[in-house]
Amino acid sequence: MINMTKQFIGFGFKLLLALGMVFLIHVIVLYLLKNPLFENLIVSSYIINYSLALIIYATLFLLKKKYEHILGFIFMGGSFLKFGIYFLLFYPVFKQNGTIETLEATSFLTPYISCLIIETFYLIKLLNSTS
Repeated sequence: MINMTKQFIGFGFKLLLALGMVFLIHVIVLYLLKNPLFENLIVSSYIINYSLALIIYATLFLLKKKYEHILGFIFMGGSFLKFGIYFLLFYPVFKQNGTIETLEATSFLTPYISCLIIETFYLIKLLNSTS
């Protein structure tokens, strides 16, 4: 149990560090391009993607022994869950003016893709550790 908690906290910390760096770079790029820094639900997007990544990792970690053979599919289900959250929370706000602007799309896709890459890396580690 202690090892499981340690692994989960380690993942959460590394994810937070990585997303923090991505967020900083994202905001710097917005600043350099003279775009609004904290509009388009950017902060909410990072927080929600981080939270969902933690939930997905915890789910994978808890199910790794019993459902190792379908862990990849469970992971994909988590990714679909993230897009479902996007369509419930972000899409209606972004679509209010009739179109989804590039800045709106990148405010969601940047943390989504960052989390996806990190989650994939840790899923690979998780699968290799069960063998």
